[in-house]
Amino acid sequence: MHNNKLIEQVGANISQGKPSAYNKAQQQAPLNAEQKQALTNAINQLFAELELTYHNQYLKAFSSADKLGYAKKLWFDYLKGFAPDRILLACRKATRESEYLPTIHTLIKYCEVSTGELGLPDTYQAYIEACQAPSPKTEYSWSHPAVYWAGKASDWFFLSSNIEAKTLPVFKRHYEALCERIKKGETLAPPEYLALPNDKAKPLSSEQKRERLAQLRKEIKL
Repeated sequence: MHNNKLIEQVGANISQGKPSAYNKAQQQAPLNAEQKQALTNAINQLFAELELTYHNQYLKAFSSADKLGYAKKLWFDYLKGFAPDRILLACRKATRESEYLPTIHTLIKYCEVSTGELGLPDTYQAYIEACQAPSPKTEYSWSHPAVYWAGKASDWFFLSSNIEAKTLPVFKRHYEALCERIKKGETLAPPEYLALPNDKAKPLSSEQKRERLAQLRKEIKL
């Protein structure tokens, strides 16, 4: 099968995607008063921790009360899709890992769900699993459906018959695209199982055998 057609077929078999609870939170309705207050408290605490950690950089970036007030409103707007606890955890992760004052973009990245939290193996582990999984692939106990679908989109024969330098980039592209879809809340269907036919062929009766033999003899004479 042509690679493009294979990818289209795999895409059709993958679930259209159902929003997860986390993704619904990202697209939530307007915050109520209690939620606004909790988020405001988190933003204020975030800025307090940034000031203590990056004192000189902080004072340079927010050199006036007006700038600081505008920055808090802006960060509130960008981060309102995340839970207050998650925002503070992201802030502490940023301060642990960077010597520079984090940007909104950085905080958003730290707030996002990681592949590990979603039970997804890292790309290379997923690649090795896809290459080593025995056939039939649908009966293998996959660590996550994304590994199966990435392997199928890459083409099992291609993965098994070419070197890693050639196959890994292809698998990586498919797998990481699926990971991004999952991070946005999509749920993938499990590996597809091929159902065996229920009805088994019944042996011919003696009468049917005689009739079939007579028919064959007639055809031979013709």
